[in-house]
Amino acid sequence: MLAPTLKLRVASVDASTSLIKSFTLEAEDGALLPGFEPGAHIQVEVPAADNGVAQWRSYSLINTDPQQDTRTGVRAYRLGIRREDEGRGGSRFMHTLQTGTKLTVRSPINHFPLAAPPSVILIAGGIGITPMAAMAAELSAQNRDYTLHFSGRTRNALPFVDELQAFAGERLVVHADDESDTRLSIDALLDGAQLNQPIYVCGPAGMIDAVLAAARHRGWHECDLHYELFSEAAPQEGDTAFEIELKSSGKVLSVPADKSVLDTLLDNGVDVMYDCRAGYCGLCSTRVCSGEVHHRDTYLSDADKNAGKVMQVCVSRCNGKRLVLDL
Repeated sequence: MLAPTLKLRVASVDASTSLIKSFTLEAEDGALLPGFEPGAHIQVEVPAADNGVAQWRSYSLINTDPQQDTRTGVRAYRLGIRREDEGRGGSRFMHTLQTGTKLTVRSPINHFPLAAPPSVILIAGGIGITPMAAMAAELSAQNRDYTLHFSGRTRNALPFVDELQAFAGERLVVHADDESDTRLSIDALLDGAQLNQPIYVCGPAGMIDAVLAAARHRGWHECDLHYELFSEAAPQEGDTAFEIELKSSGKVLSVPADKSVLDTLLDNGVDVMYDCRAGYCGLCSTRVCSGEVHHRDTYLSDADKNAGKVMQVCVSRCNGKRLVLDL
């Protein structure tokens, strides 16, 4: 079930860095907005594609005030969005917004919840700081032990550092790739941590993969590794075209080698629920009636993948020529 929609207006726009803008959104009528927990995000409706189908983009909710209990409702939502000129257009649209612009958004949902262990390692890369800021504020409010490692190519490329420093203090460790003495070393970070100390990581896929691989190599349990991608799954070398058949109508659609099943469905006006577009939230789970699935998600269990009866259409593909989907 999709989250309810809200009508919001842009209350302010601030340039956090040369590529990142911060947006404050309020209800058009000034009403209190639904609350959220650290790690939550909203979906913003952006201009429809050529086929007229509405498009939605997910953006994490920021909080840098440990005194604010966001669960009970808030007066405004705050987003941090990096302009991606090579993306699908969502960030480019958001960066054109001005104060007073009206938006339709879906209420907060959370696929990246913060658990309650005694000591936490937070690792953020670039714009991946947005959910981590709310987590750090929550941990500070609860007087829980944590360290927030914040990495980017340069210090000037990192947003919200002053706000984070104000409440995190020495628990904030800033890493800059162009500074040899502060550059992030995942090996050094994990060598200094306790085995199975909970890790939360968000940022570019390469950084997340490196953190997870290093932790697993050291014996970390999967239940102590938590992550959220800030990029969609890209086509892989060797991907080929295939067909999908919609069981309800018998309609057959061709999925090109460089396009996902989800985008093919949306381009053809098929109403499919989705969110992360990276295979970890489970919202786009679709029943498979026949055909062999090439699973690329991290949501399904190994047993579910082996059964082959359901797939995440945002990332998974077909191992053969055709899949029949229960749509």
